[in-house]
Amino acid sequence: MRATRRSIIATTLAALAGALLVGGLPTAQAAPTTYLVGRGISDVTGPAAENGMMGYSKFDQKTTGIHQRQRSRAFVTVDQATGKRVAYVNADLGMIFRAVQEGVLGKLKSRYGDLYTQQNVLLSATHTHAGPGGYSHNLAYNLAILGFQKQTFDATVDGIVESVVKAHDDLKPGTISIGRGELTNASVNRSRVAFEQNPESDKAHFPDAIDPSMTVLRFKQGAADVGAISWFATHNTSMTNLNTLISPDNKGYAAYQWEHDQKGVRYLDNRPGFVAAFPNTNAGDMSPNLNLRPGSGPTEDEFENTRIIGERQNTKANEIFDGPQTPVSGGIDYRMRFVDLSAVTVDGRYTTDGQSRRTCPGVVGASTLAGSIEDGPALPLFSEGMVNPIAALLEPLDVEVPQWVKDCQYPKATAVPTGLVEATPNVLPLQIVKLGQLHLIAVPAEVTIVSGLRMRRTVAAELGVPLENVLIQGYANDFSQYVTTPEEYDKQQYEGGSTLFGRDTLPAYQQEFAKLAQSLRSGSALPPGATPTKPLLAELNLQTGVVFDDKGLFQSFGQVLTEPAAAYERGQTVTTKFVTGHPKNNLRRNGTYLEVQRETAGQWKRIADDGDWSTRYHWARVGLANSEATITWTIPPDVPPGRYRIVHHGDWKSGWTGAITPFTGTSRTFTVN
Repeated sequence: MRATRRSIIATTLAALAGALLVGGLPTAQAAPTTYLVGRGISDVTGPAAENGMMGYSKFDQKTTGIHQRQRSRAFVTVDQATGKRVAYVNADLGMIFRAVQEGVLGKLKSRYGDLYTQQNVLLSATHTHAGPGGYSHNLAYNLAILGFQKQTFDATVDGIVESVVKAHDDLKPGTISIGRGELTNASVNRSRVAFEQNPESDKAHFPDAIDPSMTVLRFKQGAADVGAISWFATHNTSMTNLNTLISPDNKGYAAYQWEHDQKGVRYLDNRPGFVAAFPNTNAGDMSPNLNLRPGSGPTEDEFENTRIIGERQNTKANEIFDGPQTPVSGGIDYRMRFVDLSAVTVDGRYTTDGQSRRTCPGVVGASTLAGSIEDGPALPLFSEGMVNPIAALLEPLDVEVPQWVKDCQYPKATAVPTGLVEATPNVLPLQIVKLGQLHLIAVPAEVTIVSGLRMRRTVAAELGVPLENVLIQGYANDFSQYVTTPEEYDKQQYEGGSTLFGRDTLPAYQQEFAKLAQSLRSGSALPPGATPTKPLLAELNLQTGVVFDDKGLFQSFGQVLTEPAAAYERGQTVTTKFVTGHPKNNLRRNGTYLEVQRETAGQWKRIADDGDWSTRYHWARVGLANSEATITWTIPPDVPPGRYRIVHHGDWKSGWTGAITPFTGTSRTFTVN
């Protein structure tokens, strides 16, 4: 091995780390089943400054503040007849990694014993590309972030656990109903050339080359609505790789609009309120960038696009929520087992040619390194559609890929054998959750719409249930890139190059999920499957922490550097600047770095914080250890006239003792007319 090989692998894997990423109602209705239902929400926001962001392949895309906080939303449902329960989580994260799954389950076990396990806890991510990264134990997903970031990992795990605990404590008798509809203006197929390779029988299911289906679960406790889960397939990539503010993106805005704007939830009040989750399904080739360019569609403003695409999802979800519903009835059940996807012998029943095939260790294709030009391009000199024999472009990488792996991965132009070096996982958790008549296929990957259709058909046939009662829950429990159909794989677009286990990755998933479905239907037990291991270099970190904070001569922490104007009109933006410390000193989870306060009856009351759409918190380093916080508030049209002020909360670290000390700064008062 030549000396350059290790650095080349590191660069290539780092590129991978960000380039990842980008029916009718039944006529007959069963009687509703009364379950115990509970909902919970908590904060999973990691470091707001100098933490690499997860989703795009940009080493210099590091957090510089917060537009909106990331949250974890949990629902616990208990079948009172059998005592079986499911904890469902959807979090404003790029992915769920097995490191997170293990961390969450470990903390739940210490609190509840064997009540919550790998079997009945389903963890899923919205797939935002605008959050801090570094919370995986797989090197490929940490390299662009400069390694494992414990603060991000702890914030993720602790926030998810808190949301489940709140849902557990909230359990009360209630009912669930299901509604369905279609949304056609919030997604576009970003890989049409690959989609068109599929048989007409598959494409006919998606006449516009998108999956418009939205499925909404409505949760009640007694007569009171307490929450909703709204599944819809679109990438959570309205925010581009030029953005450095933490954001839950379009799905986070959809949740915020329903919870905060419509239901009056105030997250910092820490009391039960309506919880609205907007998870992804088979969104692998679905983009929210309707003009098929990053940050383009419906407008040319990424923040406005985030709001519009989120609002469209929320509006449709509300329409379905308030429309015809079918009661959810029947028992709760689940199956989960680990499968080594790198070594599955696939029966001819599932392959395209009827012949037995075999998957192979994970390999990143050259087209993966190109990224998705619709959502976020990656490295230059690589392009979508790269197949053999364009191997000459890969020779400078000097990455040794065994010939048998190349043969197995054909026609992929192989770049890095990530599975052979455990940079991406081979052993993955596969899970099916049954909630009454609804079945969720929890896939640890990004699934294209036709791949999702085939998986759903396979599982529905095994279970003997209608197709509409089987959904793909993507980005669940771990992450292993994409799943395309074999026909899509042959075109080696970005999604095909990112399908790690070769051309028969989807058939392998179909076969293994069929085994879970058979076990679920018959009530039989399954062997535990393969045993996952902790990868080498799992917690390697090259990112330095905060050494100390400093301030200018005659300055104090919290001092206002830029005061607001004396008066504003609605729609204008208030801007203030403060002397501050590093946000890594205190993540202020379930708290805030800022408050907008209004004077009411002689008392100052918080009306907005750093989780709100109208505010932005920008952090910037000034010199070696000095930093400034710029806080903006765009005054909403419904804000009442009156006296207001901006408050900044921060923390500074002493270079002498290492002690971290909180501080607060307050702007002068201004009026809104």
